[in-house]
Amino acid sequence: MLLFRWAAASLVVSALWCAPASGGGADTPQQRLQSALAHYNSGAYAAAQQELESLERDVPHTFDAQELLGLVYSAEGQDEKATPRLEEAVRLKPDSGAARNNLATNLAKVGKMSLAEAEFKKVVELEPASYDANHNLGEFYIAKGDIAGAIPHLERAQKANPAAYDNGYDLALAYEKTRRLREAEGQIRELLKLKDTAELHDLLADVEEESGNYIVAENEYEKAAHADPSESNIFDWGGELLLHQTWGPAIQVFSAGLQRYPKSSRLAVGLGMAYYLQGRYDDAVKSLVRATELAPADPNTYYFLTKAYDQSPNQADEVIQCFRRFAELRPNDGQAVLDYAVSLWKGKRSETSSAYLDQIESLLKKSIALDPSSSQAHLQLGNLYSQRKEYSQAVPEYQEAIKLSPDLADAHFRLGQAYVHLGQKDLAQKELQLHQRLYERQLAETDKQRAELKQFVLSAKAAQSGPSGP
Repeated sequence: MLLFRWAAASLVVSALWCAPASGGGADTPQQRLQSALAHYNSGAYAAAQQELESLERDVPHTFDAQELLGLVYSAEGQDEKATPRLEEAVRLKPDSGAARNNLATNLAKVGKMSLAEAEFKKVVELEPASYDANHNLGEFYIAKGDIAGAIPHLERAQKANPAAYDNGYDLALAYEKTRRLREAEGQIRELLKLKDTAELHDLLADVEEESGNYIVAENEYEKAAHADPSESNIFDWGGELLLHQTWGPAIQVFSAGLQRYPKSSRLAVGLGMAYYLQGRYDDAVKSLVRATELAPADPNTYYFLTKAYDQSPNQADEVIQCFRRFAELRPNDGQAVLDYAVSLWKGKRSETSSAYLDQIESLLKKSIALDPSSSQAHLQLGNLYSQRKEYSQAVPEYQEAIKLSPDLADAHFRLGQAYVHLGQKDLAQKELQLHQRLYERQLAETDKQRAELKQFVLSAKAAQSGPSGP
């Protein structure tokens, strides 16, 4: 999904400055002003500044000179110096919409948002039917995050100039963001009559998806991807297929996307999840390992890799290397250390040397020290003690895991087994019965969990991917 075009309102050059100079000497104030304007328009800001500062000393409190000097300072990035000149211009000509627009834009740039809002509103009061006045105020509200407040002004701007594509797009997007989906669809379809673009089809797909028209949405995402095969559009198309459980087509789209954008981590994640949900776990692990290499610091990718690795431990060396790298990148992240410990343990189950198991124990204890609230870390440490047949040490770890996550079915099962080995049959029976009830509940929630997992992938639509060039 594209973002609003949140650029600040453009600075406006008064039409008065474009008038031809009157007769007179070569260095009359008006000719000096015309020379400064020519330098400003050509980007020679230093020359324009020098001329205008000289003119300001000779002829102070002149509207055109103050206004243009404020614009020069602004163009040079000297916004604080621009403010008093633009304020003076407004004082000298309070009914000038262009002057107030320039001041409002400057005030927004220096962070004086309340004052900027008042000036933008004043421009609308002066020019209520003006496209520019309403568009600028609408965009200002968008920049503030007040999307609902922006809509009336964007609507007035669109009425003033129905062919204004950027305003029309932002109006449609504002409708979509505020769940006015029918109006969003209508606005987009009107714009498509004027300009058939990939971004309009992508936005229309978002609207249709939210409206529950999934087939229409998929078709629109496909149109966007064909019209503009950008990394973002390809991901949106593949994500829509993934969201609605069409694994085969999703795999085809993500695979083709990765051929075009081999450095896109989110396309690699999308492909990995499509493989995972189709049951092709080896392929899922391979794609997700690739994604971690493309975005080594992204925790989301490792989350999905743990899911796929649970089903396919065949690429243990590559997976262990991924989690080792992540733990090194985030040495104070308990989850990263836990994932590394589990990947190492799972990948070398046949290894039973005390040095190896001591390494796993050390990593698990480090994970708990970093994040004492992690039920999974306590569960895995209990499992390690159980593997060593140290059941009296395993029990408190399982108990702590259950305390932190009472519905953790595996912890109840493991605790019940530990009680069996310790000869505490009544306690064992109680835990195993709890496990059975929780396990049945988990089976009933499998579809919900899968949907949540897919939605987690699709949240990447709102994020910027890393380098994705071919």
